[in-house]
Amino acid sequence: MSETVLSLKDVTIYQEGREVLAHVNLDVKHGEFLYIIGKTGSGKSSFMKTLYGDLPLTQGEGHIVEFDLATLKESEIPYLRRKIGIVFQDFKLLPDRSIKENMMFVLKATGWTVKVDMEHQIDEVLDKVGMKGYAHKMPHQISGGEQQRVAIARALLNDPEFILADEPTGNLDPQTSAEVLELLRKINANGKTIIMATHDYALLMKFPSKTLKCEDARIFEVVQKTV
Repeated sequence: MSETVLSLKDVTIYQEGREVLAHVNLDVKHGEFLYIIGKTGSGKSSFMKTLYGDLPLTQGEGHIVEFDLATLKESEIPYLRRKIGIVFQDFKLLPDRSIKENMMFVLKATGWTVKVDMEHQIDEVLDKVGMKGYAHKMPHQISGGEQQRVAIARALLNDPEFILADEPTGNLDPQTSAEVLELLRKINANGKTIIMATHDYALLMKFPSKTLKCEDARIFEVVQKTV
């Protein structure tokens, strides 16, 4: 049996006091790849934010990579995020720092101290996403697709058990979106559990996988052909 890395039981998620998802029950096993779909405002991002500790879990039971979301303290959030890699739609790269300096910033913030180890780790993750030769470039000097590859590399820095990708192709053209998703699927094939929120149904058809849908304050599994 595969290890369960995410378990939600009768969870209700609130955003600014408003109920956005109710009675969520979900188990995710190690190594799974899941899509989450739904219209804008249906709760996809609130769901993701709850998983990485940006929104508190106030109703129901939730466990992710051995952390209890219902009792999660603010001081524990950095440790949770070392076990979870997060990829955002808008890349969130620091514009005034090179790619390497962006990576160094994350490593220092998560407790790395030995420079040679940090440089080795940066080389390794950039190589995994095909961006090793870009370490000294600034974010504005590379394309959107390349920036998202860097953002994925950044998410891999602490060798996380779980990757949450919130609309990672939302700002990219179709071909680049497919390339980014191929990269995520390759990372998944190497053993990482991935949940990806998306509104790009063309990608779902090209790269089918288990799909959950947010609709009418519920989240439920859908059969691929009915997406």
